[in-house]
Amino acid sequence: MSKTLQVLRFEVVTTVMRRSFLLTVIGIPIITGLIFSGVAAINRRSPESLSALTSGLAADQSENLPEGYVDESGLIQSLPSSVPQGELQAFPDQQAAHQALEAGRIRNYYVIPADYIKTGNVLYIRPDFNPLTAFDQAGWMRWVLRVNLLGGDEKLANQSQSPFNLEVVLLEADSQRDENNMLTFFLPYGVTLLFYIILLVSSSLLLNNITKEKENRVIEILMSTVTPHQLLAGKIIGLGLAGLLQAVFWILTGYLLLRSSGTAFQLPAAFLLPPSFVIWGLLFFVLGYAEYASLMAAIGALVPNLKEASQATFIVIIPLVIPMMFMSAMVDQPNGAMAIFFSLFPLTSPVSMMTRMAATSVPLWQMVLSAGLLALTAVFIIRAVANMFRAQTLLSGQPFSVKRFISALAGRA
Repeated sequence: MSKTLQVLRFEVVTTVMRRSFLLTVIGIPIITGLIFSGVAAINRRSPESLSALTSGLAADQSENLPEGYVDESGLIQSLPSSVPQGELQAFPDQQAAHQALEAGRIRNYYVIPADYIKTGNVLYIRPDFNPLTAFDQAGWMRWVLRVNLLGGDEKLANQSQSPFNLEVVLLEADSQRDENNMLTFFLPYGVTLLFYIILLVSSSLLLNNITKEKENRVIEILMSTVTPHQLLAGKIIGLGLAGLLQAVFWILTGYLLLRSSGTAFQLPAAFLLPPSFVIWGLLFFVLGYAEYASLMAAIGALVPNLKEASQATFIVIIPLVIPMMFMSAMVDQPNGAMAIFFSLFPLTSPVSMMTRMAATSVPLWQMVLSAGLLALTAVFIIRAVANMFRAQTLLSGQPFSVKRFISALAGRA
């Protein structure tokens, strides 16, 4: 047991301290957080929307000129203090504004008609047609009109843009999502892809680790100090903890970003999932990882180098790919016969059950049965791989073949 723990500790420390791992686990969430924070800050500044920013990047030198406006409705009593000085220039009538536009003193002007309160229509006039900016304007004018409609109260105008932070309390144990909402339809796709990527990446860590150690002959040194079973157990648990750390860090980072961003990135009700989803997701990740990491370890034990390992990986991940091919049918009929079969079959259940749980309320007995079958299969595969994880196999330089792989799992190689 002590040697297994030593292998476990070595794999965790080595993997976690690797630059590529740190970049993937920490770098990607940091970059995502910066993007979220930037967009949220822009959205919180009422007049300076993201569209105004992008249109400003495409503007030419004439965009440095002020905008003009003609208020025929008498609504605009004053400009908000947040509007930069000289950004908007008032004109008594359209003729004066048009003359200023032709003279090049303003880049465009707005006409607020007398019946604006009734119709909400505003006329926008500019001298040219710019496909990048012609239909994405009026950032400051929209802000000015909102403030004046609310009696000049800028704080109230800003609040009206994002009137509340919605906190949903579910009285029922199972979340009831609107089946007609497109977000409800796309949620299972996102969950499936995320779970597929995390499971595959975590399992592949073990394959890459074993094949690299075989190539640089480190495996020969390890085999002189630990038994093959101790080596397998330490690597599976150690790299599993590293993969789980990566998954948990990504999920927590995403959750914290969504919680801290307030109304800027408020999740619709169609995206709400019950808290139990996280618990079941963690369980199916652990069992699915034990299953596929063991199969990856079997490939790593048989192949002589990383190149052949990459080619042989497809044989193992076929069961994970099959549910992806039928994802539309599973999302459309999450309680259909095909979806139930994929979610109960041990080689496809780690991904398929998550798809169903994100699409509908799955009966508890099916989740328990699926987890039980997956656990039994994982134990069987681990034992089969442990039997082939011996010096004769690990130190062999024979090329990989499907027949040899199946025979090794069956204990006949």
